[in-house]
Amino acid sequence: MLKSPISILRVRRVAASPHRGKLIVDGRAFPCALGRSAIVSVKREGDGGTPRGRFRLIGLWRRPDRKPLRCLLPTRRIRPDQGWCDAPDHRLYNRPVRLPFAASHEAMWRSDHLYDLVADIDWNRGPIIKGKGSAIFLHAARPDYSATAGCVALSPGDLRRLFGRISRNCLIQIE
Repeated sequence: MLKSPISILRVRRVAASPHRGKLIVDGRAFPCALGRSAIVSVKREGDGGTPRGRFRLIGLWRRPDRKPLRCLLPTRRIRPDQGWCDAPDHRLYNRPVRLPFAASHEAMWRSDHLYDLVADIDWNRGPIIKGKGSAIFLHAARPDYSATAGCVALSPGDLRRLFGRISRNCLIQIE
């Protein structure tokens, strides 16, 4: 199976559906879900597009009540009161926030477990441009690989296997 540290993840759309893709590592393809608007060159908040480009994986967020995972990425714990601001006009746009939070946000501690392990993709992270898109992550997919809001999502098992091998300088290339 997969052994050496991973330095690049390549993501491509598959022809059958705009929101289905494959993530390629070492010549092996893993099915993944993409944003409902497929891969886009111009990303805007709420458009459902997965941004095209080459990005760093900034770090890993994980729920501490789930099975531990060894990972070379900087890792932070998700708290039950953790959210992510997706309100373009708020000063904390595209940043983690503590709940309750009055502005629009995503909860990071989810009952559907899609965010048990989340890699923060370096999209619109510095400088942050209001309205350019927020909370673009690599996270777990739903069993049917239905569309995300703009993230890349893998099966929970594939995600754990890959995160166990991702190098500290890993890039994700979304094509």
